[in-house]
Amino acid sequence: MRATRLLSIVMALQVRGRVNAETLASELGVSVRTIYRDLDDLGGAGIPVQSEAGPGGGYQLLDGYRTRLTGLLNQEAEALFLIGMPGPAAALGMGRAVVAAGRKVLASLPGPQGNEAARLSARFHLDPVEWYRHAEPVVHLPVVARAVLDQRALTMKYQSWTGVRDFTVEPLGLVLKAGAWYLVARGGRKVRIFKVSSMLELAATPREFARPADFDLASFWAAELQRFEASLRRETARLRASAAGIERLSQLGAYAAKAAAAALAPGADGWAELSLPIESVEHAALLLLGVGPELEVIEPVALRRRLGELAAEVARRARPARQAPRAAARRKRGESAAKARRKRGEGAAKELRQGATPDNPA
Repeated sequence: MRATRLLSIVMALQVRGRVNAETLASELGVSVRTIYRDLDDLGGAGIPVQSEAGPGGGYQLLDGYRTRLTGLLNQEAEALFLIGMPGPAAALGMGRAVVAAGRKVLASLPGPQGNEAARLSARFHLDPVEWYRHAEPVVHLPVVARAVLDQRALTMKYQSWTGVRDFTVEPLGLVLKAGAWYLVARGGRKVRIFKVSSMLELAATPREFARPADFDLASFWAAELQRFEASLRRETARLRASAAGIERLSQLGAYAAKAAAAALAPGADGWAELSLPIESVEHAALLLLGVGPELEVIEPVALRRRLGELAAEVARRARPARQAPRAAARRKRGESAAKARRKRGEGAAKELRQGATPDNPA
């Protein structure tokens, strides 16, 4: 949104002093001409932007100028980055602050720009939760967020895959990924990742800590994701798949889609060979079972065998239930005998009805 960009320019000039137009354009992902236009609009709105030509020149705010964005409160300023994300803002306990901050930012813009920003805000919505999933309950998230902002240590009972453990950590940042919140925190000399929904008990302590000046949350998260994915799938399976099979594979995740896109050219039968990173034989077999008969495992042999076993078990359970031959024969004989007895009984009753009396015995 243009409103966000204008705010970013003002904040950059206020925090960093002199900045040239090329740097602003690169950081904000727009053209230099757009930056010039934005700077003119800021000047027209009463923000004293000053330019200086020559080497080392650029744009800066007049000495002593500070903007409070029409009376923005501390909590509203903290919530600025969440404008346009009402769901995450509410989960963090910043819902009202985000709404108030958004209104004040829009009010600070010149009339036409404010109207345009409001129009765009009403037409775009961000929903970070994946399809067929609900946002996880994160009752401790507001406390965690406050501790991150205030740089106060946390104590917690945490449910990990190894069991329940106690931790005392220094919270460095929060990450929202695919609808789940994660805390990045330092415990001792190690920086760890904790899933907020797995925190059983949590409390903020009065102890403050100094956040490492060189810690970059986004860079740390990207590196951890790469390390985790590399350690997760250490084996590779060779597969053959039809065009339909490759299409189904591409829907099993980003790594499978990448493998499907790198498949070799199809042979005369229309099937192509490809390599797929796998986590384990069991996990891969369960995953590939859904591709059905459009796929064949070449290696490893253990995966080929396990996939065959699972397919055979599914086929066995899908067959209609059948009686054992002997049991069926016994049941048939019993039914025949019962039928004969019924016929004899019906015959006797018929004779009685036809005149079996003392004077006229049957």
